[in-house]
Amino acid sequence: MIQSFEHRYTSLKKIIDDKLENVIDKKLPAGIYEPLKYILSGGGKRIRPVLLILSCEAAGGNYKEAIDAAISIEMLHNFTLIHDDIMDNADKRRGKETIHKKWDRDTAILSGDALLGFAYKVMLNTTSKNIQKIARAFTEGIIEVCDGQSLDKEYEFKKAVSLDEYLTMIDKKTSQLLVSCAKIGALVGNASKNLINILSNYAKNIGLAFQIQDDLLDVTADEKKFGKKIGGDIREGKKTYLLLKALEVVKSKNDLAFIKSVVKNRGLKNDADIKRIIGLYSDYNIINSASKEVEKYTNKANKYLNGLKNKNSRESFLWFSDMLLSRNS
Repeated sequence: MIQSFEHRYTSLKKIIDDKLENVIDKKLPAGIYEPLKYILSGGGKRIRPVLLILSCEAAGGNYKEAIDAAISIEMLHNFTLIHDDIMDNADKRRGKETIHKKWDRDTAILSGDALLGFAYKVMLNTTSKNIQKIARAFTEGIIEVCDGQSLDKEYEFKKAVSLDEYLTMIDKKTSQLLVSCAKIGALVGNASKNLINILSNYAKNIGLAFQIQDDLLDVTADEKKFGKKIGGDIREGKKTYLLLKALEVVKSKNDLAFIKSVVKNRGLKNDADIKRIIGLYSDYNIINSASKEVEKYTNKANKYLNGLKNKNSRESFLWFSDMLLSRNS
């Protein structure tokens, strides 16, 4: 059964990859469209479009009806990545040069803007009586991501950030786009309000688990598989779950002072210092604590799946949760 779900995921991912390869139907001006084709061919797990399709099928819809919406949501996601990379001054994304590094900052901004336009264009190809609700869910996803990114940047300058504030930020920055995926897929499949609520709650919690897992992978992943330099969040002074938890539990004055230096200096650039911070995360069980949080929110997400009447859909989502929980990149 596991193999069949894995095969289905691989098949859907290939359909999505093939569609993304040909979705940009313009070549000129090359200064916009070459970077767009570059980022859309950059791979990735295609988690968001697959979630959208699974949600459509849970409502009794056919995946083919959801393909345009799925492609549009992946384009929207890549739009956010282009702009995130500019703001974070990131050198790499999925092991490849970011657009603003390969080209320049202005090209990246303009390409991102064009990609958002294309995302709307493709989404509006979706044939559904619920197209107005679908467009609203899509738009709400954009606004929530922007809110979350704004909070993330704001927190970089804020001396004290609580774990509750962090959870609010990642809910907006990560979870709410997944919630939009669930809503849109369910709407394409003409789902009931109850089913939309079930899938939305699943998506919200799996999104929280996903982001904390991302924080964790930043200090534990294999660099080659992760596609970017380990300890990037520490270099940038990002207030991740691990950093905030460390500030909460570490009692040793020397260790706490060193952890606080990540905030004070808005990041650490020395590799040895970054290695020491990661060591402290391990020594104080912060890494284990983050792992437990990932499991907690994954389990919470999975409990909502008990409300799904379709057994095959329920098992598909459970496999999807396990795949996200066990990812290493």
